[in-house]
Amino acid sequence: MAVDVTSGAGQAVTDGREGTAGRTGAAWSASGSWLAEVATSDAGLRQVLHGMPGVDQVGAEARAASLATRSIKKDAKLAALDMAVRMVDLTTLEGADTPGKVRGLCAKAVRPDPADAAVPSVAAVCVYPDLVRVAKAEVDRCAVAVASVATAFPSGRASLAVKLADVADAVAAGADEVDMVIDRGAFLAGRYGQVYQEVRTVKEACGSAHLKVILETGELATLDNVSRASWLAMLAGADFIKTSTGKVSPASTPPVALVMLSAVRDFERASGRRVGVKVAGGIRTAKDAIRYLVLVNETAGPAWLTPDLFRIGASSLLNDLLMQRRKQLTGQYSGPDYFTLD
Repeated sequence: MAVDVTSGAGQAVTDGREGTAGRTGAAWSASGSWLAEVATSDAGLRQVLHGMPGVDQVGAEARAASLATRSIKKDAKLAALDMAVRMVDLTTLEGADTPGKVRGLCAKAVRPDPADAAVPSVAAVCVYPDLVRVAKAEVDRCAVAVASVATAFPSGRASLAVKLADVADAVAAGADEVDMVIDRGAFLAGRYGQVYQEVRTVKEACGSAHLKVILETGELATLDNVSRASWLAMLAGADFIKTSTGKVSPASTPPVALVMLSAVRDFERASGRRVGVKVAGGIRTAKDAIRYLVLVNETAGPAWLTPDLFRIGASSLLNDLLMQRRKQLTGQYSGPDYFTLD
């Protein structure tokens, strides 16, 4: 018996991936235009977000722990490793970042293993806005996207005008994706309308760039808040919801990812729109990455097993994926000295 920790139902179900497909799923479908109406006020948002059944924290932790024990057979492991590589947002977000470092990161993103052309490129490189133009020039005419953090990353403590200027700089420099942070103080104080409006305004400022909304789940305290923040961001127009900045501990955890994946699954059933999930912070080994892929498959479903709907934000993960991949092919383990630095 799996435990459903979705936003739409807090009941025990027989299939952890199907979630609210029964009575509750019908209720969501029958609700018609409610998605367009809830954002008219703080009170409306509060009514919806706090009207959702609570998340069973013990059940979520047990379900995540159970899925972590799933084994991947050898003939499927290479495919899983390649899939994980394609889902990486190769990231550098340090005050000491330089154009040279970003150029090296981009070369790594396009050709992760110079000795093996069969290794796929990563999904994106993620940098600060002032380095977007450098990254864009390096990945020009490649499949690798350029993502930029914005909106006073990582704290989000700035006026809306400053946040929008941050977004405008990134978009003008050519960012394909923008990773914004929500105002956690406003969210925790119950000012849902403010958070909603900021996300919606930033989404409009992004133009054709995709918007990833960082919840910073380590500061949200409870899985109920993670569920509410996920729905709030999706209602406001997020293309992705993202666990964390990587600057706060704890960052991404399997129970948090489980709740967010359940939320995007249920949101699709309610609205007809698919939203992606990005996990970031603390994911350093191939084993960790594959566990998240299992979590995606068993919670949101196989439709989310694509870089269009699932990403892993990381810096040191890629080399471990490459080492494990080479071991699968040759039977021998190569150390990190055999690969370029991330």
